[in-house]
Amino acid sequence: MPRLFVAVRPPPTIMQLIAALPRPGQPGVRYTPREQWHVTLRFFAEAEFDEVDRALGGLMFEEGEAVMGPAVQKLGQRVVAIPVSGLDAIAEAVNEATSGIGSPPDDRPFRGHITVARLKRRGSCAVVGRAITGRFRVARLTLVRSVLGSAGARHEDLMEYPSRPG
Repeated sequence: MPRLFVAVRPPPTIMQLIAALPRPGQPGVRYTPREQWHVTLRFFAEAEFDEVDRALGGLMFEEGEAVMGPAVQKLGQRVVAIPVSGLDAIAEAVNEATSGIGSPPDDRPFRGHITVARLKRRGSCAVVGRAITGRFRVARLTLVRSVLGSAGARHEDLMEYPSRPG
């Protein structure tokens, strides 16, 4: 079974803001490539594509506005990310529509973010604290397959689901 997740892909203008962040070479810091920049709404781990597709195909959610920033921060010990707020209602709708599929939804409150680097052990990253802000409309969700490899994960967009008022 494939490893699947539901994501929001930022528009090109936001991707350019993220790409403009400095990426100084530092031991223990692995920057995520542009094709992996997204906000994960729901991670399924292994799940059947058809089952997820049916659930998301019937999902009713209203467009939302994502608010990125105000600065890059460290999440836990190993993730460097840009916080993204404003997607709680959409994430909740996705969780409700897919609650019986794959791994159970995370029971912690939703914490939207775009991962920009991963750290080995307890490393530090010079980009933490760097100011970055932006807003973008969210009118579609993307079902993504994650393929693990020796060079890290590779993401493949499988389907898109447009917003529909509920």
